[in-house]
Amino acid sequence: MAFIMKNLLREVIPLRQVDCFAAFSRVKNEFDFPCHFHEEYELNFIYKAKGAQRIVGNHVSEIDDFELVLVGPNLPHGWFTHKCKSSGIVEVTVQFHRNLFERSFLLRDQLHSIYSLFENSQRGVSFSENVIRKNLERITALPQQHGFESVLELMTLLHDLSLAEDMKLLSDSAVVGNFLNPYAKKRIDDVLNFLNKEYDKNITLADAAQVACMAVVSFSRFFRQQTGNTFVSTLNDIRIKHATEYLIATHKSITDIAYSCGFQNISNFNRLFKARKQFTPKEFREAYAAPQA
Repeated sequence: MAFIMKNLLREVIPLRQVDCFAAFSRVKNEFDFPCHFHEEYELNFIYKAKGAQRIVGNHVSEIDDFELVLVGPNLPHGWFTHKCKSSGIVEVTVQFHRNLFERSFLLRDQLHSIYSLFENSQRGVSFSENVIRKNLERITALPQQHGFESVLELMTLLHDLSLAEDMKLLSDSAVVGNFLNPYAKKRIDDVLNFLNKEYDKNITLADAAQVACMAVVSFSRFFRQQTGNTFVSTLNDIRIKHATEYLIATHKSITDIAYSCGFQNISNFNRLFKARKQFTPKEFREAYAAPQA
């Protein structure tokens, strides 16, 4: 990652605001553009560049003859000649605005797989040669297409790619946290808002997964990747935060406060509170609460 940050360039791409997407193809003998990032999504197809080096986030590897990667907004990426000795390298690049497809649109049942693909793209998504071959004609034709039909073709391509079972995520999620995909950010925000509103209830992981429109197992992994914290730990943090407010601003008993903040066990509440605040609830109230009238 140090290499990437040292050589990172913010690219201003040729995609115009009035266009849905831009697609262009080129033939070259080497890769000479530095590692860079931009706000737009980029789908990059490369053929006949075996031995070239791919960098996406903190992922570094050599590529084979067939290469197709979807890069999310603001994710550092670049391809380099490295050990590639080929001539006549074919490259097709498709770039589209990060807000081309609104979240409310993508959350419809028929488009939810594209939504998930965009979320995965924040780490970079690599597709297998088998998937590339199946979609090769569509990919290479995009630079020659224009008008409404070209947008439908792009959506069809994205849909087909989103259903691929052997896609590979490239960069570690912890590295790309600062380049968070807007769809992932919105999903995390929705869950945190839900927890802050319903913290006093018996909230389960399944409840939060439903808010995020995700399967429970996928949500648990996704939440930890995006926040650096587990769901249970985050919920306890929110409950403790509200408990401190009650301790300072009310004369409720500590037991009542614990239960009103969603804790089912007073011993557990005392233990978690002290671990986070370095005080027991009683000590915290004595130190910070306003004098009683």
